[in-house]
Amino acid sequence: MEKDLSNYRKTYQKGELLLNKVSENPIELFRDWFTEVDTHFNVGETNAMTISTIGLDGYPKSRVVLLKKFTHKGFIFYTNYNSEKGNAIAAHPNVCLSFFWPTAERQIIIKGRAEKIAENMSDGYFESRPRGSQLGAMVSHQSSVIKDRSELEKNLKALEDKFANKEIPRPKHWGGYIVKPVELEFWQGRPNRLHDRIRYKLQEDYSWKIERLSP
Repeated sequence: MEKDLSNYRKTYQKGELLLNKVSENPIELFRDWFTEVDTHFNVGETNAMTISTIGLDGYPKSRVVLLKKFTHKGFIFYTNYNSEKGNAIAAHPNVCLSFFWPTAERQIIIKGRAEKIAENMSDGYFESRPRGSQLGAMVSHQSSVIKDRSELEKNLKALEDKFANKEIPRPKHWGGYIVKPVELEFWQGRPNRLHDRIRYKLQEDYSWKIERLSP
């Protein structure tokens, strides 16, 4: 099977990113971009991001997760600590996050180090989830091989009965990570493929070096 995609082309012309107009702090620019995209562009899940890790097999792997919080310290998401993703982070905590908002013609690429957040923070977020999502976190041995879907549904029904009218505790194997950034690149599509790329690199004194990159 073969399909030629060489004629797939698009002209980017919805914005610009100028070096003399960006914030000194990349988290502030991230906040501004996220708010603009979430408010003015129909992208579905603005907080959907790709996280790339180096697996135990030596291969990089990327998958989409949901950003649940960002602060001046970093970017927080939640997952199963025993999953393929969790095992990869335990062995190689340096990761890459990327956001792609096509209707805004923008990308953000973030290099950083992933660390588990405090247990009380994971507890607080878990308590805010719908009961179905709480039970799902308990049922799924994420990334493990299962015989069929009926196995999941059987285990879910058993937990529904067990915790009927009861508070559901957070599984210790499930919780949050914060990715503390060391580099962020903001990409704005421009005509003629001369895209704007601004990179922030964290320095030893915790200031940010700001540079324009060639497209």
